[in-house]
Amino acid sequence: MLSHTLTRLLCALSAAVGTAQASQTFSNTGTMSGWEAYTRENKGTVQEVTNVVYKGSTALKMTQVYTPGYTGRYHSEAVKYNVYKKGDTGFYGFAFRLQEDWEFSPGSYNIAQFIADFTDLGCEETYMPSTLIWIDGNKLSTRVKYGSVCPTSQQKTRTFSNIATVTAGAWHRVELQVSWKSDDTGYFKLWFDGQKVSETYNIPTNVGDGRAFQFRVGLYANGWHDSGYQGNQATRQIWYDQISAGSVFADADPGAW
Repeated sequence: MLSHTLTRLLCALSAAVGTAQASQTFSNTGTMSGWEAYTRENKGTVQEVTNVVYKGSTALKMTQVYTPGYTGRYHSEAVKYNVYKKGDTGFYGFAFRLQEDWEFSPGSYNIAQFIADFTDLGCEETYMPSTLIWIDGNKLSTRVKYGSVCPTSQQKTRTFSNIATVTAGAWHRVELQVSWKSDDTGYFKLWFDGQKVSETYNIPTNVGDGRAFQFRVGLYANGWHDSGYQGNQATRQIWYDQISAGSVFADADPGAW
C-alpha cells in the first residue's frame, strides 16, 4: 500500500512539474534561433557564442561601438514579437553578464525592454518602449510607462532607480512579474539574483493602447545617443542566456530550467 501511495505521489509531482514547464510562452537558451528579428545599428553585432555561457553550451553576445560623428542610435538586440498586451499578467526573465573590464562611467546602457510599433498613429515617436531595464554607473534601474501614446506629452513614467548593484564579469539573473494595466490595478515586481528588489501595487503599468509589445534583450547604448559619449570605453559587450517568458516564476528564472 505504501509503495502504491508513493508511486501516485511521484506521478502527481511529475505532472505538476510538467505543467509548470509547459506554461512557458517563450524560451531561448542563448541561441540565434527562435527570434523574430535582431537590431544591429552602426557597428553593433549580435552573435551566438560558446566560450562564455551561463548555462548549457551557448549564449548571445551583444556588442556596440561608439563612433564619433554618427548621430543614430546604438541597438544590438534580439527581438521576440507579441510577448504581452494590455490586460496580461506574466513573468519575464534572463541572465546577463557585462564584460570583465566594463567601465562603470556615468551614462545609461539599456539591457532589456518591451517596445511596440506606433507608426500608424502619426506620433513624434514611432516605436515606444514601455518598461526598460538599464544600468547607470553600476546601478540597475527600471520603469513603467502609462498614459496616452500620442501626443508624447501625455506619456507618463514611474521610475524605480538604483534597485540593485551590478558587478562586471559576473552573471546576474533578472526576473519580472508585471500585471499590465492602464488603470490603477496593475503591479510591478523585479528580482535580481534571487532577491526581490522592487514591488509596487495599485499602479498603471501600460499605456491605454491595447496592441502587443515586443520583448527585446540586448545592449542599447542609449546614453551615447541621448546624452553624448562619456567615459573611456568605446566598445561595450554584454552576454545573455536563458531568456524566457511564462505564467509562473519558474518559467522566468534562468536557473530553474
